[in-house]
Amino acid sequence: MEKIRKQYTFTGHVQGVGFRYSAQYLAQAIGVTGWVKNEWDGTVVMEAQGTREQLDLLVQKLRTRNFIRIDYAAELEIPLVEELGFHVR
Repeated sequence: MEKIRKQYTFTGHVQGVGFRYSAQYLAQAIGVTGWVKNEWDGTVVMEAQGTREQLDLLVQKLRTRNFIRIDYAAELEIPLVEELGFHVR
């Protein structure tokens, strides 16, 4: 299956609720590489790389986590990069 990379910007109740560490845990379990970080404006930005199905599953699982409320998720397909693992920035 073909790998893709997407940049996501999440809005809602996404900071101070374990979003980044949930993303890291789920991404590692699913086999997705990339990173996630908080932004100054209260959003969370994530770049994730894997198959389309893996990325869809990651976002779907983030939406069902306790305490996290994603009101909107903007996504943009971006070029692939060589990267190992998934980490919090």
